[in-house]
Amino acid sequence: VVTTGGTGFGLMGIVAGIERGFIPRDSAVARLNQIATFLEKAPRFHGAWPHWLNGETGDARAFSKKDNGGDIVETSFLAQGFIVVREYLKNGSIEEKAVAQKYDELWKGIEWDWYTNNRNGLIWHWSPEYEFEKNFLIEGYNECLITYVMAASSPEHAIDAKAYHEGWSRGGDITTDVEAYGMPLILKHNTRGDKGGPLFWAHYSYLGLNPKGLSDKYANYWDLNVNHSLINYEYCQENPMNFETYGPNSWGLTASYTRKEDGGIGYTAHSPDDDRGVVSPTAAISSIPYTPEHSLDAMRYFFTDLNDLVWGPAGFYDAFSLEGEKWVAPQYLAIDQGPMVVMIENYRSGLIWDLFMQAPEVQQGLDKLGFTYAQ
Repeated sequence: VVTTGGTGFGLMGIVAGIERGFIPRDSAVARLNQIATFLEKAPRFHGAWPHWLNGETGDARAFSKKDNGGDIVETSFLAQGFIVVREYLKNGSIEEKAVAQKYDELWKGIEWDWYTNNRNGLIWHWSPEYEFEKNFLIEGYNECLITYVMAASSPEHAIDAKAYHEGWSRGGDITTDVEAYGMPLILKHNTRGDKGGPLFWAHYSYLGLNPKGLSDKYANYWDLNVNHSLINYEYCQENPMNFETYGPNSWGLTASYTRKEDGGIGYTAHSPDDDRGVVSPTAAISSIPYTPEHSLDAMRYFFTDLNDLVWGPAGFYDAFSLEGEKWVAPQYLAIDQGPMVVMIENYRSGLIWDLFMQAPEVQQGLDKLGFTYAQ
């Protein structure tokens, strides 16, 4: 199965790989062209791709019963990658310019305005069979800020700023005075408790969108993500359920594979609301721009102390637990691997942030929504 959001993260990861010399440029460009060709042929629903695609046939694969059409959130993660690849290749060789053009056309074909269903806000899903029956209005705060930024930035299918302010920002009700461990949450996380959501909320929207210097009337997004990451760290140190997994260098709760009661592998969005004593390496590692010391300490601990347990052929496995008999999910997920690559590169050089933020339509979209951002 191909996950569309994870593909967007992979596109940005390939750019980082080219820049670092991990991937030969010509073979990387060929791969980027192959991906674009696959996506051109895959089914789109008013320009949006489904959450899952069959990797062999390119057909849409239902994510759930009524989620068998376009997923505008996954599409926004993918489109973030389109912009980065286009900006990276647009002044290159003839072949590179042609690939950049393909990604530009894929990006411009997404009908973001369709996904408002004539409301002040974006609706997550649409399919020919069920139309807007799921009726899931995308409201903050969670991982979906980038969805509104991309939708406002579209040259041909942009949403109105009102959708952002009334929908995502809940008419201004998105803000909060709640603190955890002495740090303000700043925005109301869509969670039951008051210690923040899973850490992927601090990663997915900000792989291209640079939170440094990013603010609007609701939040300073750098402070938001630093606090979110530190609160997650402090929760693991407090360790209210006394799990053996957590320690000064072992932390990070986010969506990943998880340990089932019978020792098998399940999936959940770990957070202080859903604490199972399972650490997902992507949580701490992808927070490296926000918490460099804690993240680097965790990375060293995972690699040095837990190497035999958590290190595999493609890097750190998806999740582990030291509770009782040591447990690991010896598998990989694109949505967990991709952010590590991209955020490490952003921490080192800011490359992916710079490429995304230089796109003129992104700047126009941010201006439209009332953001200030680093130039």
